[in-house]
Amino acid sequence: MRRALISVTDKAGVVEFARGLQQLGFGILSTGGTRKALLDAEVAADEVADYTGCPEMMDGRIKTLHPKVHGGLLGRRDDPGHVAQMAANGIEPIDVLCVNLYRFRETVGKAGVSRAEIVENIDIGGPAMIRSAAKNHAHVAVVVDPADYTMVIRAMQEHGGRLPPELHRKLAAKAFSHTAAYDAAIA
Repeated sequence: MRRALISVTDKAGVVEFARGLQQLGFGILSTGGTRKALLDAEVAADEVADYTGCPEMMDGRIKTLHPKVHGGLLGRRDDPGHVAQMAANGIEPIDVLCVNLYRFRETVGKAGVSRAEIVENIDIGGPAMIRSAAKNHAHVAVVVDPADYTMVIRAMQEHGGRLPPELHRKLAAKAFSHTAAYDAAIA
């Protein structure tokens, strides 16, 4: 089964996107509030912690920073060595990553916000996953913008559940722009 990992701060359109992926035969991995939103809408989603065998810890700071997640995103499907290492370590490919990041800019802009709250709104796992997926865009579709959900589902429907290479590249470029702007805001 093809797999998507969905973990978003902005939940707009995510239920419909996940449903579209499931209709195309994808299994869904998810975390925390995103998984709850999916389950509340009766969209099946497996918990990332169940897949990795590692519980979410440190107040949510550690949940997706795991070899099963990053190996699933970075593993090249056309490299027999990568495929063998994935199999030997129980790593399943992740074919679609849908992530958007903590609201750092909005948090900084709030009146009376504490430095501790600002620091907690620096996303670490999200950018790491986005960069992993974008680096391996030949094999992974990375979606960071809810405005792209419909286009991605439509393109997959038109191409047998896959995306054309040029769309993979376009999404990867958008993903790198997204993390660059995020890091610039933090800096």
